[in-house]
Amino acid sequence: MVSRGQRAEGHKSVRTQSADGQADGQADGQDKAKEHQTRLMVTLGLTLTIFVVEVVGAIITGSLALLVDCAHTLTDVAVLTASTITAVLMRRRPNKERTWGWARLEPITAGLGALILMAVGVYALVEAVLRLAGVSGEEVQSVGMLLGFGILGLVFNLISVFVLSGQHKDNMNMRAAFLETMNDALGSFTVVVSAIVIMTTGWHGFDAVAGAVIALLIVPRAFVLMKNAVKVLLEETPEGLDLDEVRKHMKSVDHVVDVHDVHASTVATGMPILTAHVVVEPGLTMDQGAEILHQLHTCLTEHFSVSIPHTTFQLEPEGFSRAQSEEIHR
Repeated sequence: MVSRGQRAEGHKSVRTQSADGQADGQADGQDKAKEHQTRLMVTLGLTLTIFVVEVVGAIITGSLALLVDCAHTLTDVAVLTASTITAVLMRRRPNKERTWGWARLEPITAGLGALILMAVGVYALVEAVLRLAGVSGEEVQSVGMLLGFGILGLVFNLISVFVLSGQHKDNMNMRAAFLETMNDALGSFTVVVSAIVIMTTGWHGFDAVAGAVIALLIVPRAFVLMKNAVKVLLEETPEGLDLDEVRKHMKSVDHVVDVHDVHASTVATGMPILTAHVVVEPGLTMDQGAEILHQLHTCLTEHFSVSIPHTTFQLEPEGFSRAQSEEIHR
């Protein structure tokens, strides 16, 4: 029989090794997060500059294509702001009032940005039809200035792409920011093409066509952005994670009898969490319990395509009675 002191010493050893590993991982994560934050802040500054320039350009030239690209850039600002907030939060410790910090601001900001983008996209499509039909008499006032604003926006966007390209594969947050800048560069390129076509052909209607093309490119993306934001806010299971497979794999751990009340969700981009009640054989020692927890944690972080480093497991001895209804918690 294992004494209380021996159990405590064994448990302390497991806990110390785990803490050392977590400390090393947290140090690496802090360095990565700091670099991500710096790159995102630089890109956000460039994108805000592009937005101001394009707003001025749209007012001066009366270009629909440039106006739609302004809306596109505004959405990019929202997404980049959310990405920057996430990077900052990764460097801050939660407190007793906000156990997840301000992480929920990310899906809220993304959802609001998607709503704005969809509204402007619909407006752009309607305005394009009116201009092509001759109902709206507005046309580009200065093609030369339109070309200049388009080139300026394209240059700034390409710089942003370069800034993020080095680490765009690190996590979903950086990947989303990188794709936003790529899409905005495409919008600026379309504005440049529109100006060149108008200068060579004299057909001002192409500006409306270009505006409609940009709208058709960004509206579907806005729906996807909104869909992802709603998934996070509704605490849906992270995409790509099969809870039936998770439960099956957890039950294969030694001394585990059953697994129930499995809940998985996403706090914000790159922050999936999972909780579960794990029924174990009665009479286990503290060391055996610690080993079960270690194996379960390893299972969730390494076995599945969606790695979940933040897990909470409640170990229950077989025969433990619960007040919750099985019909509600499964």
